[in-house]
Amino acid sequence: MKNIEFFKDYWDIIVGFSSFLLAIFFHLEHFTVLSAIFSAIAIGSIAVTVSEIAEILAERFGEPFGSMILTFSAVLVEILILFMVLLETKAHPEALDGVKNGIIATVLVDLNALLGLAVFVGGLNFKEQVHNEDTSASYTTVLFVAAAMLLVPTTISIHSSEDALFKASLIISVLLFIYYIFIFKFQTTTHVHFFKFTKRSRVKKYLKEDENEDYFFDKKSNLFNIIFLIFLLVIIGIVSEIFAKDGVAVFKEFGFSAGFVGILIAFITVAPELFTAIRAAKNDEMQRVVNIAMGASTVSILLTVPSLIFLSLIVGINLTLDFSPLQVGALLLTILLVWKTTEDGETNYLEGLSHLMLFLSYAVIAIFY
Repeated sequence: MKNIEFFKDYWDIIVGFSSFLLAIFFHLEHFTVLSAIFSAIAIGSIAVTVSEIAEILAERFGEPFGSMILTFSAVLVEILILFMVLLETKAHPEALDGVKNGIIATVLVDLNALLGLAVFVGGLNFKEQVHNEDTSASYTTVLFVAAAMLLVPTTISIHSSEDALFKASLIISVLLFIYYIFIFKFQTTTHVHFFKFTKRSRVKKYLKEDENEDYFFDKKSNLFNIIFLIFLLVIIGIVSEIFAKDGVAVFKEFGFSAGFVGILIAFITVAPELFTAIRAAKNDEMQRVVNIAMGASTVSILLTVPSLIFLSLIVGINLTLDFSPLQVGALLLTILLVWKTTEDGETNYLEGLSHLMLFLSYAVIAIFY
């Protein structure tokens, strides 16, 4: 019984590090398919541990800083994976499309799959759930502007030269980063109340959730958890390099589309947040769900894009922000749907299902397009 409880508490670490070692072994033995599979499992599992540690820190720091810790840890994983795939474009130029698809797909997964599934599950349990409408109003405004900014290089690419497209991409990435600096101040200083919700959860009001006081990281200090978090991110960086090297070769060999690769990368990076959001929805913490889903999407565009552009300059790869009409269209439609489903501060399972249907429709096009 103790062994079962131990595995239940630490399955992510056990599976993550076992898969990490297997990924290294198969990579050295040139079994690229098995190496890609186990490296993907390792990234996803270790990312769950990252999320759990981040969640402990989040509980200690409170909102909105708690959700920001969760989203930052997830975005760092996203940047690591996409950067490693970006490095593979020197040997496999087609991998660049996978990076661009990964950027857009991560936002679509956050706003449709993650938010949709959490709202759907929460709606089935509680019929209707509430959150601070100022949160969703702020995030949808930012996301709509960010999506419009991404349209600039895409528009320029139609009639202008590669040099003009590259310069436009650099300018937009700088503007996105500047935009985020002010948003960060808005979230943490001037308008903190926009991202909080004062009503108590209906679950926590009547039923105190069982806490596992024996969980290793719950007993550790913030400094220890932060250092271990950094250690895990280094491990993810190493295994991401293996995933990129062997994964790109496997995707090319089997003829997987760039859209499918982007969605796969997105789900690997978003998986920890997905588990956290569903757990929050079951506890009637829709405010946290909205903070995680919409906050991660915002950071994903405003920080991931400038970071990848900056890193691409260092390694001498021309990464431009010319996305396909399908990608930009899906992004804008998603933001419009998020605005409609969250504007009144209430959600239900039909709204969650609508997000899931939109994502599945995009996935069909992305895989077969």
